[in-house]
Amino acid sequence: MILSTKELMNQAKLARRHLLETVHYAGAGHVGGPLSAIDVLTYLYFNEMKIDPSNPRDEDRDRFVLSKGHSAIGLYTVMALRGYMPIEELKTFDSLNSRLQAHPDMNALPGLDMSTGSLGQGISGAVGIALGAKLQHKDFRTYCMVGDGESQEGQVWEAADVASKYGLDNLVAILDYNKLQQFGWNGEDGARQIPVYEPDNRWEAFGWHVINIDGHDFEEIASAFNKAKEIKGKATIIIAHTVKGKGVSFMENAYLWHSRVPTDEELETAIQELSVEG
Repeated sequence: MILSTKELMNQAKLARRHLLETVHYAGAGHVGGPLSAIDVLTYLYFNEMKIDPSNPRDEDRDRFVLSKGHSAIGLYTVMALRGYMPIEELKTFDSLNSRLQAHPDMNALPGLDMSTGSLGQGISGAVGIALGAKLQHKDFRTYCMVGDGESQEGQVWEAADVASKYGLDNLVAILDYNKLQQFGWNGEDGARQIPVYEPDNRWEAFGWHVINIDGHDFEEIASAFNKAKEIKGKATIIIAHTVKGKGVSFMENAYLWHSRVPTDEELETAIQELSVEG
């Protein structure tokens, strides 16, 4: 399935709407981080990955690991739009016995390649999957989205080192670089400090190929993933410069929207801003 840029933009807006409606209905869930990640997730599931929602355990499918597992609702909405589940199932999010838990549970929902939630662990799992593919001479690719606040975990860098050691050119990480985490220190100017500075230099130091993009520009997203396929002998990280709360004016760049539930009035305003083009 390959969508045009306009179609991708509309799918991303729909995903954002479903995301907010789901969190509002459930009365719980994260908002800011999932909104910043939606565009990359949309491109991955509609245009990039070799997947089949009707056969979610196909051994030759591409794999995806959401290392920043608290953004699961963003992943679920995109998966629902892609056909992994009915849209109506989103209403079960974070409820007892639901397949859609607050963090991804691979044993509950087919199509999830790893259970995540403890920050820093997802990228390690993705490295293991990619290494396993190399050892078994499989040609599927592994993708992993990491958060910038999550990048404060030492395990992220241990995984980066291992990927470099084994030259995992079948692995692509995406850093959702929205530069704003739920908790953190204020700088001298009173603004919240960026979770991790100069991530491109850090990943390069660990032997990765680095690509910087606007994480909300579908042409740049497409170009980055195409370039990653050309890189041999090393893993690639796409540093997606994003906006926390992207798509809703009063949520953008506001750390209080990391996990706040919108009121009825706020949801109505947000839905109006996320109108889909005909």
